[in-house]
This record gives sequence, C-alpha cells and structure tokens, in this order.
Amino acid sequence: MRRRRGRLLRRIQRRLESFYHLERAPDVVDFVRDGGQDSREVLLVRDHGEEIEMALVLPPEQPREGAEAEDLRLQLLEGVSHFVYIAERARTGLPATQLELELQAEVDKFVLLALETPFERRRSRDLHFRLYECVRFLDPPGTEAYERYRLANDLAARFVARMLDKDGPATMRAELCRFYRLGQTDKISLAAA
Repeated sequence: MRRRRGRLLRRIQRRLESFYHLERAPDVVDFVRDGGQDSREVLLVRDHGEEIEMALVLPPEQPREGAEAEDLRLQLLEGVSHFVYIAERARTGLPATQLELELQAEVDKFVLLALETPFERRRSRDLHFRLYECVRFLDPPGTEAYERYRLANDLAARFVARMLDKDGPATMRAELCRFYRLGQTDKISLAAA
C-alpha cells in the first residue's frame, strides 16, 4: 500500500506542476511522515532564512471506504498542494502565509478534480457544491484556525464559481495560473471581486 500511496502523491505533485507550468520541486514522497492514529494532514515548515525544512505528515495508511476514503483523498490533495506551493514560493523567493496556503489548496482541489479530466460544466458545478458548500470545519467557531479555514473556503468558492462562468477550460486555466502566482493580498482581492 505504501508504494501505491507514493505513486498517488507523485502523480498529484506532477499534475499541479504541469497545470501551473512550475519547475519540478523535490519529490514529495521524500518528505512524507506517518501521523498518529486519527491524525490529519499537516505540512510542517521550518524556515532557516536561506533554506527551509519541510515534512508532510499524513494519516496512517489503512483501508477506508465511502466518506472516509474521500476525506483521505482530499487530505492528500491538500497536503501535496501545500508542499508544492511552499517549494515554489521558496524557489522564487516569495513569502507565503497560512491563509494563502489554505486558499490555494481549496482552489487546487477543484483544479485536480475538475479540470484535469475532460471538462464538463455541469459536473464541475456539482463538484463546486460538494467542495465548498457541503463542508464542516474541525476547529471550533471563533478560533483563529476556524476563521482562516472558513475564509479560505469562502474565497475559493467565489473565485471558482466565477471560473465556471468563463468561456471554456483554456480561459479558466489562464486565470487559475495567474491566481496561483499572486500574493495573498492580490489573491483575496481577485477572489472577493
């Protein structure tokens, strides 16, 4: 099972790098650590100024079905999104915030699930509903983490909804690539417009 998960993580990484026209980052699999029972994905980052250290902690591998399997899949997508984004920001010398990471990951889930297969607007609208409207947040309301995740979800929902109104996948892709390269302030402005 470990090899299968490694192949999946690499495939997610390569799809993101290809979609956004990024230089190849180090292999995400080399940075994966197993979390404890009932853990969630988390990217640990330590900034040493000239270099950074990363570890992508993932839930332990175990057979899952139904909603649990879908939740794990979304955690893997989000974890690899965070890893690729931090690697790209480090490569280009640009900063990244926690909100920016979460916002980009919410958009990347849509990119990976809707745009890398033959595009169908109706199916994409159904995915939009599942990703952004049928959510529950694990952190308690009123906490900083809850507000960050809620804001990232809301902004991604608004931005992706506007992308679905664009004229075809090529126009959407160009706008998504532009969004990827923006900093937090510009991403928020574009998403909230």
